[in-house]
Amino acid sequence: MPYIQLAALLAALATVGPFSIDTYLPALHAIGADLSASTVQTQQTLTAYMLPMAVMVLWHGALSDAFGRKRVIVVSMLLFTLASLVCVFAGSIETLLVGRALQGISAGAGMVVGRAVVRDLYHGPAAQRLMSHVSMAFALGPAIAPILGGWIFSVFGWRAVFVFLALLGLVLAALTAGKLPETHPPEARHPLHPGPLARRYREVFTTPGFLLLTFAVSLNFNGFFVYVLSAPVFLMHHLGLPETGFGWFFIPTVSGMMAGSATSARLAGRLSPPRTIALGIGLMLCAAAANLAVAHLMTPGLPQSVLPIMLYTFGMAISMPSLTLLALDYFPTHRGLASSCQSFLQMLFSSLTAGIVAPALWDSVGKLAAGMAGNLLAGLACFGLWWALYHRTRSLTA
Repeated sequence: MPYIQLAALLAALATVGPFSIDTYLPALHAIGADLSASTVQTQQTLTAYMLPMAVMVLWHGALSDAFGRKRVIVVSMLLFTLASLVCVFAGSIETLLVGRALQGISAGAGMVVGRAVVRDLYHGPAAQRLMSHVSMAFALGPAIAPILGGWIFSVFGWRAVFVFLALLGLVLAALTAGKLPETHPPEARHPLHPGPLARRYREVFTTPGFLLLTFAVSLNFNGFFVYVLSAPVFLMHHLGLPETGFGWFFIPTVSGMMAGSATSARLAGRLSPPRTIALGIGLMLCAAAANLAVAHLMTPGLPQSVLPIMLYTFGMAISMPSLTLLALDYFPTHRGLASSCQSFLQMLFSSLTAGIVAPALWDSVGKLAAGMAGNLLAGLACFGLWWALYHRTRSLTA
């Protein structure tokens, strides 16, 4: 499969998760009104999606290690299509919660298994380059999804948003079946025997270097994700934008992600991964400081309330591919399972942010800015601890 087509397909598969969150955000109020649900109940459709996703991503990689990458993706995308149809025909908030949970079970396969495909095919700078290109295309998802969702909702109603998601899952299942090569041959597969599988999970979850790098990725991303989850309040209440105005936030911030991913690809082989990560973190620190200043010293509005977040996503996208690959490199013989554990931890952080952190912060731009800064500082601490552990290990083995 040509490089460009591979990167585009892997990016599209990874966007299923963001599309499942961002596309229906403009319709949240209408969903609650139509299904006679409270604001809290409607908000829990995010948590109902993210918690099952966090649990299931633990298994996508292990299943792909046992049965092959391609088969797991195809089956998951077909299940995602079915789950989206459950949402289309939901007559109550309870049925919608079931459909969202089924979406969560299936949506993460493309992201998890896609990372393993990258490491199956490429190593070193080439892997960082492909991961960066996938991230660059993947970044379009959060920019397009809320805008597209807003227009679909405005013209056809909220159920049409889930019709679109069902079609997305079906198309990706067909493209994967017809185009994606199987990168994990039968002779390299690991059977799902409980004993060895438990030992592999235990090894991954007790490896300090892997955990610190994964925590750093998760916390850095959550500094931005708190704004994604708070987008309806942040944009419509604090900035005074209409339901079709989500692009004023998502286009700049995702443009920052795309530019950062492109920069990361250009730096592959020129800067070491730790130096690339340090550059990204430095930019995020500047962005978080500017965001705090804007939140406390200026009136909320465009462009001042969005530009610091754009700079943050630029730095985040520079550091993310290197952080992700360094973590996966701890387990070269079972990358699928390691990618699952990585995604599980990231989704766990995101689920807590969706259910607890974002609702506690979104009533104030100052609180949101503090949430970004707090997540970033915690992520920086994790990377600093990994850096110390990395140098200590190198000195012991020298």
